[in-house]
Amino acid sequence: MMDWTLFGSALLSSTLFPGGSEALLLYRLHQGADPLASVLTATAGNVLGSLITYGMGRFGRQAVQRHSAKTEQHIARAERWFTRFGRPSLLLAWLPVVGDPLCLVAGVMRVGVPVFLLLVTLGKLGRYAALTWLV
Repeated sequence: MMDWTLFGSALLSSTLFPGGSEALLLYRLHQGADPLASVLTATAGNVLGSLITYGMGRFGRQAVQRHSAKTEQHIARAERWFTRFGRPSLLLAWLPVVGDPLCLVAGVMRVGVPVFLLLVTLGKLGRYAALTWLV
């Protein structure tokens, strides 16, 4: 059965809204939830949230530019990372502070959706799997 609360938490935490799905994942695992199902659920929600952020960058550039100065600083940092490391930097889309803006910048820079999904999914799946393995 799908854990919709975990899915929703992961989705929201991978947009420009603050949040942390890791704590809920750890709580679910502590409650005895299936590790594989939990990792896949959190990954799916987190990737979908990243895809939404990507879409905001690709189709809503003007709206993005009206964000706060702090968001602009995060976006500027993500643009520097993206310029320096290219598409492989999307493997780090799970990182706090820089990860969500990386997805936004990927949309602005019109990275292809298949490449975006592959790299972001690998990074986010790896993060949730490592967290689950550590506990």
